[in-house]
Amino acid sequence: MQDRGQPSTGGTDGGELTVPMAWLYAEYIAEELLRTGDLMPPTSFEFRAGRDALALTIFLADSEGELSGIQVVSQLETWLSLTAYDQPWQDWVSERMAHLRAEAAASGDAAPDLDLARAAWRWLEETELLAPDLNAVPGGAAAVGEDDGPKVWTPAWQLGLPLGHLAIHLF
Repeated sequence: MQDRGQPSTGGTDGGELTVPMAWLYAEYIAEELLRTGDLMPPTSFEFRAGRDALALTIFLADSEGELSGIQVVSQLETWLSLTAYDQPWQDWVSERMAHLRAEAAASGDAAPDLDLARAAWRWLEETELLAPDLNAVPGGAAAVGEDDGPKVWTPAWQLGLPLGHLAIHLF
């Protein structure tokens, strides 16, 4: 099994492309879970937020570097517990990312998986999506449809995380 920091090309270390297989596999699993749940169009920013939040969870939960050999069903409970509403997911992601960065720096290995995970995390933190205000006072306005109710700008991870959690439940 390939270690997260090792090239996944099967070639020598002579300047060949290093393929980030662990991240790509985590992203694939996340996308399939979301597509199966059919929660939103795959072309929407909400879908991307859910995919990236779920891919980060899957990638960072793989502490043994066995992601490509993972049995999805055996990991569902772990992913559910990590994405649950009452869990400090954002802190957990920051801590795991710092740990993996330190490991990569100490080993001196290229970390293309970690680079992609950091890019996803940066997008999730820096991007805000207009979403229904779940904290709005119920009945404070005339009965309106979901699209007509109050909306707030929400960090993408705060929208994507519950979507990912729901997708796992629906799987």
